[in-house]
Parts: sequence; structure tokens; C-alpha cells
Amino acid sequence: MHIDPFIVLGSAIIGFLVGMTGAGGGALMTPMLILLFGVKPSAAISSDLVAAVLMRPFGAAVHLRKRTVNLSLVKWMVLGSVPMAFLGSFVLKELGNSKSAQTNIERILGAALLIGAAAMVLRYALDLRSGERRQGVVHDISTHPLRTILIGMIGGIVVGLTSVGSGSLMIILLLFLYPMLGANQLVGTDLTQAVPLTLAAALGQLIFGHVELDVTISLIIGSVPAVLIGSLFSASAPDRYVRPVITFVITASGLKYAGLGTEELGWSLCGILLAVALAWLVIKRPWRTPIPPVAGVSADAAVRVEGD
Repeated sequence: MHIDPFIVLGSAIIGFLVGMTGAGGGALMTPMLILLFGVKPSAAISSDLVAAVLMRPFGAAVHLRKRTVNLSLVKWMVLGSVPMAFLGSFVLKELGNSKSAQTNIERILGAALLIGAAAMVLRYALDLRSGERRQGVVHDISTHPLRTILIGMIGGIVVGLTSVGSGSLMIILLLFLYPMLGANQLVGTDLTQAVPLTLAAALGQLIFGHVELDVTISLIIGSVPAVLIGSLFSASAPDRYVRPVITFVITASGLKYAGLGTEELGWSLCGILLAVALAWLVIKRPWRTPIPPVAGVSADAAVRVEGD
């Protein structure tokens, strides 16, 4: 058995992102195996899904312990996602595993993710302007069963048709259906519901796919400890830190699904990070000398006065 240290390193980076955001695993791990390590697409998909069966429960366990999981939401989502995953696999088989059909589906998914990421940025800007904070407690939120089942169905059919994870899309839908919840709570809920969904998809790959043991073991060695660390961070980190990372990972997933090549994707993400850094400098102006607080005047008020 040959353990590839570079696959271990790559899977550790992606595992951390999955633990922190609940998204990006299928959209990043499988292309990494295919494009960087020359693994056959069928083997990359199968090995990634089987490794995810062991990876995601660790992340879910951290969030369950931190009480950032709404089990009622998980129940309704699984009710929709698992049957639709099998239906999606059946539809794909009937299509003859058509590469063109799967590519078209992934392009549509990529466009949806990019629109969702843009909407998340807009919502974040509106929240900053209004001063609204996401302070809902995950266990106190009233669930919407039918709409939550629908989210699960959408995620399940995407898994079945594209053989990749749909955490990015489901996170977007959950954030907009339950707008007052913190991102870390929705990450925990999404990671937990993904456990039975991933298991169902992996069983199909074990039966019909081709799993490379060396690749799978390398993925597990790198991703399991990393997803634990990422989950610990997301379960306790403030929402203002988690949400931008989620948005970035979803954007990366969307660009990849939309058909960007590896080099183009790398330059695009570098450009996005540079633009965000410049925007932060313009807005925050960290070089300003802070004004000493005045009795009876808040720090925010002092900053506004300085700006005027």
C-alpha cells in the first residue's frame, strides 16, 4: 500500500475547509485528485465519497457536542435527500452516464452557487448597514418542514446526478430559509445531515464504482484530523469570521462547477482575495489613529464624528 503525502496534505487543507464551512468537499477534493494527481475520474469520485463517510461524522460529532445542530432540521432534510440521491443515481444511469448531461447539470449548479454567493455578500452588506446580528439559537428556531424537505430533495438529487457533494448549495438555501441563525450553527446542521446522505452515495459507489484503496486511505489520513480542527473552529468562532470563509468556498465551488480550469480558478481566487483585502483597507482604514473614548460617547459615535 502506498500513502501519497501530497494527497494527505491536499486532503487536510480541504478537510479543514469542509469542517469550517460544511461546503466545498466534493467540488474541491475530486478535482484535486483528477487534476493534480492524475487519478481516474471514476476512481476519484468513488474514493472521495468513501473517505467522506469517515470524515463527515467526526465534524458532525464536534458540532453535536457543541450543541450547534438542530436535529429536527436534520430529520426533515434527510427525509428529502436520501431518497432523491437514489433517484438521481437512477436517472443518471438511465441517461447512460452521459458526460454531456452531467456537465450541463454541473454548469447549472455552478451558476446557482455563484448567484448564491453574490446574494450572501449582499445580505452581509445589508446586515452591516442595518446593524442586524444573527443571534438565533439553533434549538429555538421554528422549523418549516415542507421547505426543509425541499432543500434536502434538491441536495439529494444533485448528489445523485453529479456524484459530488452539495453542501455549498444546501448551506445557501438554509441561510436564506433561517436568516437569523449564525453560520456556525447551520454548518453543524448541514454536516450532520450529510452523514446519511454521503453514506447512501458511498454505498452506491462501492457497489457500482471503483474505489482505489491507496487514494482512499491517503484522503482519510489527511482529512479526518483536519475536519476535526475545522469543526472545532467553526463551532466556536464568531459569525463574522465563518460567513466570509463560507462565501469564499462557495464561490470557489461555483467557479469550478462553471467550468473554470485549474490555473484560471487559481488566478480568479487570488484576484478575489486581493479585491477583498483592498476593500477592507478602504472601509476600515486601519492606519487611522484611534480617538480616545470620551465620557458619555461610544466608540462607534466617535468614529462617526471622525469620519464627518
